[in-house]
Amino acid sequence: MKIAVAGTGYVGLVTGVCLAEHGHVVTCVDVDEEKIRLMQSGVSPIYEDGLSELMQKNSNRLTYTTDYASAYADCDVIMIGVGTPEKKDGSANLTYVFGVAQQIAESAARDCVVVVKSTVPIGTNDKVEALLNANCRAGVHMTVASNPEFLAQGTAVRDTLHASRIVIGVEDEKTGEIMREVYRDFDAPILVTNRKSAEMIKYASNDFLALKISYINEIALLCELIGADIDDVAKGMGYDSRIGNKFLNAGIGYGGSCFPKDTKALHWLANFHDYEIKTIKAAIEVNENQKLKPIKIARKYFDSLEGLTIAVLGLTFKPGTDDLREAPSLVNIPIMLEDGATVKAWDPVGVENFQKQEPGNILYCDTIEQTLDGADLCFIFTEWPQVKSLDVSSFAKYMKRPIIIDGRNCYALEQMEKEPVIYRSIGRRPILNWQL
Repeated sequence: MKIAVAGTGYVGLVTGVCLAEHGHVVTCVDVDEEKIRLMQSGVSPIYEDGLSELMQKNSNRLTYTTDYASAYADCDVIMIGVGTPEKKDGSANLTYVFGVAQQIAESAARDCVVVVKSTVPIGTNDKVEALLNANCRAGVHMTVASNPEFLAQGTAVRDTLHASRIVIGVEDEKTGEIMREVYRDFDAPILVTNRKSAEMIKYASNDFLALKISYINEIALLCELIGADIDDVAKGMGYDSRIGNKFLNAGIGYGGSCFPKDTKALHWLANFHDYEIKTIKAAIEVNENQKLKPIKIARKYFDSLEGLTIAVLGLTFKPGTDDLREAPSLVNIPIMLEDGATVKAWDPVGVENFQKQEPGNILYCDTIEQTLDGADLCFIFTEWPQVKSLDVSSFAKYMKRPIIIDGRNCYALEQMEKEPVIYRSIGRRPILNWQL
């Protein structure tokens, strides 16, 4: 099939490339000329495992352009994968979605299916279809399908090619048949439902996972107070198949492009209808507080961070991506700098993006050891494999004061017990083998 994809972010580009992998002819559209030039040269503008290789492998079926009019003119299917960023009130900003829909209406020269992959509030697909057919060319008819994505940054290619499920929301049988044809060669269960149900499936799924994370973090805080160990508690819970062991890792909260935005959007939507989802409201509050947990622990050891050299391991919101959206590093590092600390930071892929968002005077290091050298305090914000595999004797070896605040529980307590360090993690007893 001939498919155009609007937007070349994590959703749009990954979707387009994976559709090409399954034999479709795909045109990826974006307004950013620099991104288009990068992709035309075979380089992915985002850090995502396996994406560049698939782009090169399927280059004969992939086209990248800023010329949306030509791209949308003669397609079987046009997918919208643009951003829906959070507004100040927590609602979703649909400017980009409706903007692309208007461009499609003006450009499409024949009947086609327009697919909304962007995460949008319930009812948005109905509005998109009304906009399209009110503004399209004479004789052209377009239907809209909701087709939410369920990919995770860092594993987006795998999550798309080997999806847990494909959800399709349509209002007529013919559109459903076309969407089934799009995914004919994908090995995944397909659920066809109405559009509003498909939209809700996306929000309900993401927000449930956010709930699990916030819940285990609250249990972790109570474990610290009563002397229980959150690792064992989570392990014991995970054996129950009704609960499962996914998203039960205690830490300093969720981040990224989905969970923070989607929880707030659903919370706003419920309030708009004079209803409150109390569990979602609580998850948002817990997550915001959890991000500041490392600084709160540090305050127990230092009245002020002024004059301290602080090592930061990990800047991105999770490993496997260069995305910093809602990352704890963006909350904590400005506090350190404002207090007058010297900050040394390491991240294998996130430094360039962090420099764009935090222009403060930070020393970026090439190695973990260089980052730890001479530090009074170490914060771990991202559980990169390089951090988890680090020889833990390095903390005492390189640091001036071996005080480690591990926001991701990277190390077993049995490991750290053997080291002359102060080691504080989340939901576990402290290791106090060094005197301040």
